[in-house]
Amino acid sequence: MVTTNSVKKLKLNKWKLAGVFAVVSTTLAVTISIVRSQSPSIIKIDGSSTVYPITEAVAEEFQKEKRGTIRVTVGISGTGGGFKKFCSQEDSIRIDISDASRIIQPSEIEKCKAAGIEFIELPVAYDAITVVVNTENFIDTMNVEELKKMWAPDAQGKVMRWNQVNPNWPDAELRMYGPGADSGTFEYFTKEIVGQSKASRSDYTPSEDDNVLVQGVANDSNAIAYFGYSYYEANRDLLKAIAIDNGNGPVKPSLETVRSGQYQPLARPIFIYVNAKAAERPDVKEFVEFYLKNAPELVKEVNSVPLSELEYQQAMQRFKNGVIGTGR
Repeated sequence: MVTTNSVKKLKLNKWKLAGVFAVVSTTLAVTISIVRSQSPSIIKIDGSSTVYPITEAVAEEFQKEKRGTIRVTVGISGTGGGFKKFCSQEDSIRIDISDASRIIQPSEIEKCKAAGIEFIELPVAYDAITVVVNTENFIDTMNVEELKKMWAPDAQGKVMRWNQVNPNWPDAELRMYGPGADSGTFEYFTKEIVGQSKASRSDYTPSEDDNVLVQGVANDSNAIAYFGYSYYEANRDLLKAIAIDNGNGPVKPSLETVRSGQYQPLARPIFIYVNAKAAERPDVKEFVEFYLKNAPELVKEVNSVPLSELEYQQAMQRFKNGVIGTGR
C-alpha cells in the first residue's frame, strides 16, 4: 500500500532526478560549446608546386604564432588542379586560396563565375623556370631553339638522343622529366619555348611533385628536366642549371638575373588567388596579411625571388581594398 509520505518521497525524488538531469544536460551543452569554440578554424590551400614552398613556410610560421587556434592545410595538385578545387561548386571540395604559377585562364574565370566565386589575385614572388641536367653532363648552355627541338610535340618518338638536338652533343639516350599537364610551369614553359601552351611531347616522365623530377635527374647522367627555381637552389649540389640563350647570350637563373629581366623567356611572377568571400573571414584575412607582410623574408628562405618592397605594398593594398578579379 502506497502511503502519503511515500508519494511525497517519490515526487521529491522525481524532482531531484529532474534537477540532476538538468545539471548534466547543461554541463554537456557547456562542454560541447567549449570544445567547439576551441576547435581550430581551417584554411584550405592547394595548387602550384612552385608556390608551395613559400605558402608552406608562411603557413608554418603563421600557425606557430596562432598556437593551434588556426590550422592551415597546403596541398600540391598543380596550378590547374588548384583552380579546379578553387572554382568548384561543391563546398566539400572548394578551397580558400589557390597557389598559382601562372595567371588564371578565361575558362577558369568562367567556372568560378558559374560557382558564384569572386577572387582577389595577389602576386607573391618571382620564379625562374630552371632547366637542369645531371652534374656529370658537360652541357652548360642551351638556346631556345634547342629546347623547342627537344620538347615540341613532333619530337615524340623521333628526338631520342642528345646528338639529335645538337650534333656536338653526346650520342647518348635523352631521358626527360617534367611537370604534369595540370602544372602552371608546364603551361608557361610550353608557351614560351614551343610557342603554344600545353603543346609538348608526352613521352617523358611527368610529375606534379618537383622532388620526383629532382631525383630523376640527380640519378641519371643523361637526364634533363625543368621546374621552379627554388627546387634547383635546394638541390644545387645534385644538379646543374643550364644557362639559357634567348638571342642575347646565355644567362643562368639567379635572384639578380630574374629581377633585372635578363633571364628570359623563363622568368615569371607567381601568385595566390584568394576567394573573396573567404577573405571576409577573420582567420583568412589575418593569414593573407601575414603572408604579404612576411613574404620578403620567407621567399628568400625557400630560395625563391621576392618582389620589390613597392610590389608587396601594392599587393597588400589590393587585398585590403578587396579588389576583385585579375590585374593582368
